[in-house]
Amino acid sequence: MSLLEVEGLEAGYGPVTVVRDVSFSVDEGKVVTILGANGAGKTTTLRALSGVARASGSVRFDGREISGRSPEAIVRRGIAHVPEGRGNFASLTVEENLRLGAYVRKDGKAAREDMERCFEHFPRLRERREQAAGNLSGGEQQMLAIARGLMLRPRLLLLDEPSHGLSPLITREVFKILETIAREEGTTLLVVEQNANLVLRFADHAYVLETGRVVLDGSAEEIGNDEGVRRSYLGMV
Repeated sequence: MSLLEVEGLEAGYGPVTVVRDVSFSVDEGKVVTILGANGAGKTTTLRALSGVARASGSVRFDGREISGRSPEAIVRRGIAHVPEGRGNFASLTVEENLRLGAYVRKDGKAAREDMERCFEHFPRLRERREQAAGNLSGGEQQMLAIARGLMLRPRLLLLDEPSHGLSPLITREVFKILETIAREEGTTLLVVEQNANLVLRFADHAYVLETGRVVLDGSAEEIGNDEGVRRSYLGMV
């Protein structure tokens, strides 16, 4: 069953249209990745879904239209967005950032339990819970951004370049945790990622964008094994 259905999405900033007539779907409990070169429209697509970029077309989440809704209304529906650049509040502590991630929730006890669950996923954050987010390493800041998104207890987690700026070792650690979140907890993931080789290893389905349009889609295995696709669209050899 499709949790997210996008049809004829156009999105951009001011008079500039970046994404044109994009259609795709994300099944519940699956990991879907959007791939493509820089400037293909990947980040704009996620921003349109979360209500922070100008957009038209149809976006249905769990069967209900959310296109044109405010970012807060979309968050309340159960969509969390971890943007490129992480978006943490540098002057606040790790714990305060996590509490902000649950700001729309009314279930205080369950939110506290979810904070403990985040600390289980990311033990380094537990060790640094009283430290200001701005003093964390790049990898720790990425972990905090993901954990803050999880504090919403989302049905759909949008991730924009989760490996950006991270060492290969930390990148593998972050993706291992994301796979656990997806497979063991059933959180649906929509991932934009430059490291195509890595994300295709655990994604279920992939869409390839080129100049704002979907030019290819298929199972992650099919996309990853197609040498022509790898060379032409993903910069992989």
